[in-house]
Amino acid sequence: MSTSVDERVTDEVEALEAILMDDVVIKRVDDVPQSIETVVHPSTGDDTDQQYVCVTLEVKLTPGYPDNSPEVTLRNPRGLDDALLAAINSQIQEKLIDCLGQPVVFELLELIRENLTESNLPSGQCVICLYDFTEGDVFIKTQCYHYFHSHCLASHLIAGRKYYQEELEKLPNWQQMQAPPYQQTCPVCRCALTCDVDTLKKAPAPVESITAPPFRLTAELKALQLKMAALLSQQVAKGGVVAVGDTGPPPLTITSPADNENEASIGSASALPDAKPELGNGHNGNASHDAPGSPQRGYKGPYRGFNRRGKPGRRGRGASR
Repeated sequence: MSTSVDERVTDEVEALEAILMDDVVIKRVDDVPQSIETVVHPSTGDDTDQQYVCVTLEVKLTPGYPDNSPEVTLRNPRGLDDALLAAINSQIQEKLIDCLGQPVVFELLELIRENLTESNLPSGQCVICLYDFTEGDVFIKTQCYHYFHSHCLASHLIAGRKYYQEELEKLPNWQQMQAPPYQQTCPVCRCALTCDVDTLKKAPAPVESITAPPFRLTAELKALQLKMAALLSQQVAKGGVVAVGDTGPPPLTITSPADNENEASIGSASALPDAKPELGNGHNGNASHDAPGSPQRGYKGPYRGFNRRGKPGRRGRGASR
């Protein structure tokens, strides 16, 4: 845009700021408006708790606006599926053509608000149970504008608290004292939640979970099973799968620098023709390293989550009492 702002743009921006106040963000460069951004909600009067969907409208004022169409983007949709967003975007493009030559931001706001009001019900699936939202479902809108069946969210939060408690009990007492308290989080974005689980778990299960037909193994699922089984066999053959009963080499061993030095010295000693095995503690050369009083070799078995090496202050295996 040029430094001289079109009077039509100035009037439109002033009207938006007067009506939307803090709900609109006008980005300027050298006092010249460059873009307009606001969050659009459905029309529900003063009852904001009944606003289940929203979307952020961003309008970039191109050079020559309003005689040229601006660039319009819908961001951060909440409760809207791809089909509905595509329909709104199609209507926006038609509106831009019809209103070419005049300010269009108010027209776009009303267009989007009408669509949101008609579709003021979360579309898509509950990410916990993967059933759609249908009429008769009891659902909840979180502070971060994500939607779940109340019954499903209660089950998720109860399981999360149980898992947290189980992991906490595995810690030493001093770590349990320092551990932060359990915090409810959104299953989608991990934002903190404040939900009354006792109220949520009283809600009925999703309608589709009750009315859905019983599971049947279709030909399509059988074909998918065969395909996945073949893929697993291919991965096992290439050593890409670690499973119970594997007879191959362990994927991970625990060694220490001393082990590497011992192996190097043993290898160099065996290369000498007159090399003799070391004697220790008065035993002959046939004594094994596992004999009492002999140096302990580092653990080389498969990793099992604990350290088998000697620790300071602890009696080594086989040492004198």
